[in-house]
Amino acid sequence: MYIIILIGFLFYILVFPENSVHAAAIGLNLWYENMLPTLLPFSILSYILIHSGVLDSLTRILQRLIRKFFPVSSAGIYPLIAGLLFGFPMGSKITSDLVQSGKMSREEGQRLFCVCNNISPMFVGSFLLNESLGRPDLRFKTYLILYVPPLIIYMLWNHNRHFATPTENIKKKAASMNLQLIDAGIMNGFETLAKLGGYIIMFAILAQMTTMLPISNPVLKCLLIGCTEITNGISFTAGQDLNFSLAYPLMISFTAFGGLSGFAQTASMVKDSGFSMLPYLLMKLLGTSVSLLLSLLLI
Repeated sequence: MYIIILIGFLFYILVFPENSVHAAAIGLNLWYENMLPTLLPFSILSYILIHSGVLDSLTRILQRLIRKFFPVSSAGIYPLIAGLLFGFPMGSKITSDLVQSGKMSREEGQRLFCVCNNISPMFVGSFLLNESLGRPDLRFKTYLILYVPPLIIYMLWNHNRHFATPTENIKKKAASMNLQLIDAGIMNGFETLAKLGGYIIMFAILAQMTTMLPISNPVLKCLLIGCTEITNGISFTAGQDLNFSLAYPLMISFTAFGGLSGFAQTASMVKDSGFSMLPYLLMKLLGTSVSLLLSLLLI
């Protein structure tokens, strides 16, 4: 399978060099203008905050307020909030970092990263609703459609569980804030963003390849492109002559699922923690189904 995919990539790049360069340029531009300036500072700061222990006291207070109705440890508060505000794959990366640092159990990390890895509200509000659909009035309802189902699914999935910080790490002292910690955070941030840039470029080319498939049905073609890479899928769907009642649910589906590009990026972020990607895929498919149904009801 891998050999066939690699040969297909190589064949496409050699036969259609102009299209390949154009797709790679789009992916690189998306990474440079959108992901690098927003996620790099946040990735660096997250590493420093996690390994310095600055957030430990605050997250313990927040966990006491929500533990009765939302099953999460104090360490899980930060990736849950960060994954919602800053978008994927930061939620999965932070969860993986917490597990590797011993501040979160592997069981909770396996379950939590399935729901704290969503597209950022900034992307949804600006690119999807404002630029692609021209419907900024649906911002609040769209946020509810995309972000509430994963949280409810997580609550139902873990309603009888109690997650706590691993006992052997409770008394561990946090690292002091020094230049070595900051240097490590900077290198970790650049390594993370470099990986994401490579995945974005590769899947941008793959999405461009799918546009050349001899498929006459525009809805099916939109689904194939959107399930490969959501930015290209949303742009392609917006350029088709589709009614809003059809284009909106399609774009919601792409966004809720995250695309194969998002799946690959997430797998790269959590590989050192040994998380299984099957529960993540099943959770994404379930959340996408619920969000699609809610968007159809809204229309």
